[in-house]
Amino acid sequence: MNAWVHLGTGPVPGGGKSLALMQRGREFSIVVENKELMNSTRGHSEEALASLACTRLSERPDARILIGGLGMGFTLRAALRELGPQAKVVVAELVPAVAAWARGPLAEVFRGCLDDPRVELREIDVNRLVQAGAEAWDAILLDVDNGPEGLMRRANDRLYDEWGLKRAQWALKPGGVLGVWSGTPDRKFKARLQRMGFAVEETRIPASGTSGPRHVVWIATRG
Repeated sequence: MNAWVHLGTGPVPGGGKSLALMQRGREFSIVVENKELMNSTRGHSEEALASLACTRLSERPDARILIGGLGMGFTLRAALRELGPQAKVVVAELVPAVAAWARGPLAEVFRGCLDDPRVELREIDVNRLVQAGAEAWDAILLDVDNGPEGLMRRANDRLYDEWGLKRAQWALKPGGVLGVWSGTPDRKFKARLQRMGFAVEETRIPASGTSGPRHVVWIATRG
């Protein structure tokens, strides 16, 4: 088996940590402190985050979607498959290196999805876009850090606490959807969503579709 090759490193703003991009043959991995955050062969649960959320927007042809976290583009590509030509998808990516890798060594993984005219990529903390306006989004999809139990940056926790969920609810249109990906189950977070008034569905999905660790996707609908 081929050995992993280090392709680059990118600091996490405000986090004091760095991400590293690794390659082994045609497989890519992004790691932080020797712990894998994402892998190009295991994106099924990130795709499910988008498909489960966007199928609920079938009657909104001009839906506006905010995706927190570019990653390897799994969530973005799945959203584009589900959405019509009038939709708009804004992707917020905090780490400049991740955005650069998408057009560089990971271009084959992204398959040109960043060139889709419906897509706008912004190098910004997704929190700032959530707070930018009331009822601005039909869906907010969060694939940030490792979910509610983060690894990279304590400030990311603000997305998932009561304050963050209130802001997400404020930023969603009536009937809008908050989709959250997590590497692990979190009963407290699910209860927090329900306590904030969201109707919540939880799905556990194998990372590779049929095998691998089971990730969690919450689809929370604003009333």
